[in-house]
Amino acid sequence: MEAEAKSGSLEDSWAFIQRPGEGCRTVPLAGHVGFDSLPDQLVNKSVSQGFCFNILCVGETGLGKSTLMDTLFNTKFEGEPATHTQPGVQLRSNTYDLQESNVGLKLTIVSTVGFGDQINKEDSYKPIVEFIDAQFEAYLQEELKIRRVLHTYHDSRIHACLYFIAPTGHSLKSLDLVTMKKLDSKVNIIPIIAKSDAISKSELTKFKIKITSELVSNGVQIYQFPTDDESVAEINGTMNAHLPFAVIGSTEELKIGNKMMKARQYPWGTVQVENEAHCDFVKLREMLIRVNMDDLREQTHSRHYELYRRCKLEEMGFKDTDPDSKPFSLQETYEAKRNEFLGELQKKEEEMRQMFVQRVKEKEAELKEAEKELHEKFDRLKKLHQDEKKKLEDKKKSLDDEVNAFKQRKTAAELLQSQGSQAGGSQTLKRDKEKKNNPWLCTE
Repeated sequence: MEAEAKSGSLEDSWAFIQRPGEGCRTVPLAGHVGFDSLPDQLVNKSVSQGFCFNILCVGETGLGKSTLMDTLFNTKFEGEPATHTQPGVQLRSNTYDLQESNVGLKLTIVSTVGFGDQINKEDSYKPIVEFIDAQFEAYLQEELKIRRVLHTYHDSRIHACLYFIAPTGHSLKSLDLVTMKKLDSKVNIIPIIAKSDAISKSELTKFKIKITSELVSNGVQIYQFPTDDESVAEINGTMNAHLPFAVIGSTEELKIGNKMMKARQYPWGTVQVENEAHCDFVKLREMLIRVNMDDLREQTHSRHYELYRRCKLEEMGFKDTDPDSKPFSLQETYEAKRNEFLGELQKKEEEMRQMFVQRVKEKEAELKEAEKELHEKFDRLKKLHQDEKKKLEDKKKSLDDEVNAFKQRKTAAELLQSQGSQAGGSQTLKRDKEKKNNPWLCTE
């Protein structure tokens, strides 16, 4: 009973600790304390550590992705121009250290080389999705380490995806719709119409409406500039209506009036990059860098990464609550998963042992059967050998009998021949003797 009472009081105390907002009172201060300097401390710490921002540029080759990046950050990034002969889609990542005033920025630009250049574009989005997931996985593995160094870890998660749309003036390509649909749950997509000076103003307006309609009808969720902060709610709400941005990029400066301005010179006139009457480059720069860069970073961490992390942990067996809707502790989940793994391991070991025993028995049966066949074959060969040996012996005996008979016949023939020759010789001598005695026989 005492143990139950202690357990109950402990649970009550934990329940009280878990609800710190209940019964909280506001009390006045008698004087200056100093915690109002906390925002300044955070700013100083953030400035000293620096910031990182990662941009993914997705679009077909030749839409001016590199030029736009150079124009956005007012510098010249090193990079080799891409060709249209790539066998597949490759992601090229480059990191740069930028400094503006006393603020440092580690900027990573990831470009899709060869995107849209293949005849079969069915799997063009897969390398992009795999790259984004790989960055989430790397961050998750760093979080799960016993000794974490997240304050010095280079965060490579993609914070913004600039999706470059070809200025066709008609509608989105199916490649664009499929790719954006696969990416919208993993990254903040900001669609932009590249090289927007290739079509007229009226065509551009209709093209924007068509793109927005197709994105909505296909359920593609693009990044919406936040309107919950009063300081930026008005400008962000206005800029949301201008999506997708129609942009032009150029690092060439031309003298227009008395000023040097970034522009593109054509036979029919000049297009000014930073003139809002000519394109939406200024709007893109304001929204991407000057107003919502921190929100893009926050959305990446709190929305996209959290979704990936939750799915991964659920795959690993971690849950927030048990079937009775009671909270799970990490230790309980680990122990349950460990016991489950050990049980599966023992089960697999038993299955492998039984399989090994079964295979040994099968192999023994095969060997016995092979041994039996060998013995039978040996007996057959032995019997065959004996039969052949007997036949040969019989044949040899027959040949020996024939040889002996032949020798006997030969001896008898030689004896007869010698007797015959002796008889013939005696008759000849007798005739010669008679001829000598009777000469008249010679005349005859």
